[in-house]
Amino acid sequence: MPLFMDVHTVPGGVAAGDVAQAHQADLATQGAFGVDYQRYWVDEQAGKIFCLVEAPDAEAAHAVHREAHGLVADEIFPVSEHA
Repeated sequence: MPLFMDVHTVPGGVAAGDVAQAHQADLATQGAFGVDYQRYWVDEQAGKIFCLVEAPDAEAAHAVHREAHGLVADEIFPVSEHA
């Protein structure tokens, strides 16, 4: 399944606890869309959130955020994993 990295920008910064709650909402919603939100990273001061997700397409990943909590990504990129 394709892998995507989405990027959110929250002006004024973001609290890691709030992001954790949003991620839990994603996990509760993702099954209906055939999506697997795997992990996320937060830069609280810069207000940046990065989410790694397996999804059939970018729109399915976007739909999970929209339905789960409404905090949709500003950008979403197809990525591939390399070690």
